[in-house]
Amino acid sequence: MLTEVGRVVAIEHDSLWVETLRQSTCGACVAQKGCGHGLLSRMGSGGRNYIRVLLGDQRSAQYALDDQVRIAIPEQVILRSSFVVYLLPLFCMLLLAAGLAQGFPQHSTDLMASLGAVLGFLLGIALVRLHAWWYRNDMELQPRLLGRVGPAPAIESPEMA
Repeated sequence: MLTEVGRVVAIEHDSLWVETLRQSTCGACVAQKGCGHGLLSRMGSGGRNYIRVLLGDQRSAQYALDDQVRIAIPEQVILRSSFVVYLLPLFCMLLLAAGLAQGFPQHSTDLMASLGAVLGFLLGIALVRLHAWWYRNDMELQPRLLGRVGPAPAIESPEMA
């Protein structure tokens, strides 16, 4: 189980929104200039992530804004999520491209395969969104709240620096 400490930025009746800072080892990696992760980290919002954490049997009144909390994400959730997010659109794209290419005359095969690939990719993205919506309140597939660590220290925003 992977654990992380974050700061509570919003409170809902059944969940907390927690801000975490992305930890990266890009400074020590030999592939710094050729890596997409490092480039996205530099272009992004300073490594800040927002995660919705279900409260389970805890009450939202126990937490306040800027509290530091510890959250955990099971490894199986990360593996399953990776499969759904990356492979489902790819499989849909390939299957629909092949299906449309087979069902039309020879002279329009490339056009139909391209159209099928685009439509399949869009279908795959829609299925990923549907999966996320369907399982949004499933305690087995969401980050778990382990408890409060303490009040959060002041985090300097990039605009103030």
